[in-house]
Amino acid sequence: MSSKKTRQTIEPENEKEGKTPTQAVPAVSLEEFETLQKQLEEIQAQAAEYKDGWQRAAADFANYKRRIEREQAEVYQSAVGNIIKRYLPILDDLERALHSRPADLAWVEGIELIYRKLQAILEAESVKRIEAEGQMFDPNVHEAISQEASNEHESGQIIAVIQNGYMLGEKVIRPALVRVAQ
Repeated sequence: MSSKKTRQTIEPENEKEGKTPTQAVPAVSLEEFETLQKQLEEIQAQAAEYKDGWQRAAADFANYKRRIEREQAEVYQSAVGNIIKRYLPILDDLERALHSRPADLAWVEGIELIYRKLQAILEAESVKRIEAEGQMFDPNVHEAISQEASNEHESGQIIAVIQNGYMLGEKVIRPALVRVAQ
């Protein structure tokens, strides 16, 4: 006998019973089986490592995409805020003109129409006026230009609004200029 191990084919049981063979399975030695099993485990570990790396890369990409979308939204909000801020003095002028308007002139209705249209555009862009009259002073949304003694108001309460403030969503684009009770 030689020292080489010979391969044998194992015949399925149905061949022994006289049935047609489905496929002959080659026999392997125990050493070959262990080597193949070790290779299989290494390949499975490598596949798991690749899968983990792929999942991390997919999660990183999803986070990157969300961050870019958030940054783009912030840039858009900032640009809209800067543009709207340039139109607020016009809105202030229209409000002053309407407060001191003569009642008997026909063109006053045209000014009111322009004012309402400008307000509608600002509302469509989520711009809202900061309510200040009678409120307590909040340095996040109000800017005090003076403090005055008042018997009618609590200390820190807003007495009068000098210039309206506006917010774009949750961001202050112009604080309200106010006089505050001492």
